[in-house]
Amino acid sequence: MSRASAPARPVIYRNSPIERSRTMNKIEGIYREVIEKSEWLAIATTGPDGPHLAASWTRYVLALGIDGEEILIPAGRYEKTGENLQHDPRVELLFAARDVRRSGGEGQGCSVIGMAELQTTGPKADTAKAKFPWARGVLIVKITGLKTHLP
Repeated sequence: MSRASAPARPVIYRNSPIERSRTMNKIEGIYREVIEKSEWLAIATTGPDGPHLAASWTRYVLALGIDGEEILIPAGRYEKTGENLQHDPRVELLFAARDVRRSGGEGQGCSVIGMAELQTTGPKADTAKAKFPWARGVLIVKITGLKTHLP
């Protein structure tokens, strides 16, 4: 096979945007550290009217647990978020922690990319409602990718 017809191999450059955005679906290492040390998270969805942001306290996420491939967020209202997810289930969560060191200094952010649904019934919704009486259900994010911010 000639060099011109050889299949392209992906090249991963350490500490580059390529390395930082490679597709992963397990929360471990730096991603877990950032999540565990962050105070709150932003939840981005897209609807017919454009992008929408919601937020939650990270301690709520930690109280429900992170299994590595899925994040559960207790849902109070999240009406617009729920509407948007019916049209487009893609979601991006943004976490940031000042206390996490990185090669360029202090502070690290990460995005969790995934597919989400808002459940108001079922075992996961029941768990969220039991821990958070104000919750009407749970936002379930199945992780499809992770990326870090700030090299």
